[in-house]
Amino acid sequence: MTKSILLDTGPLGKIAHPRPNPEAAAWLKRVVASGALVILPEIADYELRRNLLLEGLQSSLKRLDELKELLLYMPLTTRIMNQAAEFWAVARKQGKPRAAPDALDGDAILAAQAYDAGAVIATVNVSHFWDFVEAKHRSEIK
Repeated sequence: MTKSILLDTGPLGKIAHPRPNPEAAAWLKRVVASGALVILPEIADYELRRNLLLEGLQSSLKRLDELKELLLYMPLTTRIMNQAAEFWAVARKQGKPRAAPDALDGDAILAAQAYDAGAVIATVNVSHFWDFVEAKHRSEIK
């Protein structure tokens, strides 16, 4: 079975740069060559895109749009948002919130997208995720 990998905003940003980080670019090429299904989740696109727009980084925006065509793009759905709300509430009940009480909490949404896809999250911030989904530092995913 082909493994599925969801990109968190950190690794996505390194790949979306017009001159991608060589290590991140080599990693992406390697995992794609291994047969892994690399997914660009809508929440990571949103988090990165808003910052690129704020900074006026047009070349990076163009590269991000190109990646949406090269990788599997996973849009948000009502089912995913409902799951994210459940993850958010459970994390708070367990005393493990990852964002301010009034924040949207992109990590809960990303976790719900990973849960829906049965995918591992490739991230540089493993501690942002909890026991609901598998998250690994990008460098640990081969």
